[in-house]
Amino acid sequence: MPSAPESAVPDSPDSPDSPDSPGGSGHRRGAVRVVVDPEGPLLLEGPVEIELPDGSTASSDRFMVAVCTCRRSRRYPWCDTSHRRRTRPGTAPGDRTA
Repeated sequence: MPSAPESAVPDSPDSPDSPDSPGGSGHRRGAVRVVVDPEGPLLLEGPVEIELPDGSTASSDRFMVAVCTCRRSRRYPWCDTSHRRRTRPGTAPGDRTA
């Protein structure tokens, strides 16, 4: 799988972990690893907090979190492998090797 280009994100003085922010912890968290799989979920190193379109938040303290990108999950935003139930083009029905 080709690697995605890295892009620099400037540190914001308003981020909670910024040493300059009023409520900051005084130390910065390292970069968070995100793994993109075009046929599956986003894999994020946790813990994570996700803001949903309705303004609510979903939190997980697991070390690795699978975030649904197909929107088929019954546990959205978390992946429940519902994306695996569809058949992919070029595979025979019942062929589970793809």
